[in-house]
Amino acid sequence: MDRSIAGDMTNIPEEDQQRMTKMIEQFQIRDSLRMYNSLVERCFDHCVDSFRRKSLDKQEETCVQRCAEKFLKHSMRVSMRFAELNQGSPTPD
Repeated sequence: MDRSIAGDMTNIPEEDQQRMTKMIEQFQIRDSLRMYNSLVERCFDHCVDSFRRKSLDKQEETCVQRCAEKFLKHSMRVSMRFAELNQGSPTPD
């Protein structure tokens, strides 16, 4: 968990801290699943043209590979930029 978040929780009772930590973990899991589902849906819609076979043909497979790489690179860059902006902003007191 982020230290700034943990630091803000020092004045909260232990039971509430545990509850908050559990909620944060659940949000992180939910967001990860949403990102994964979005990746699958976007790349499938973009790359798969027909259902002629059970498996992807070479062109579809290459398209899905590139799509996934771009999506993950983009998501990583957005996360890094968000972290940069978050570090530079003052904490609300």
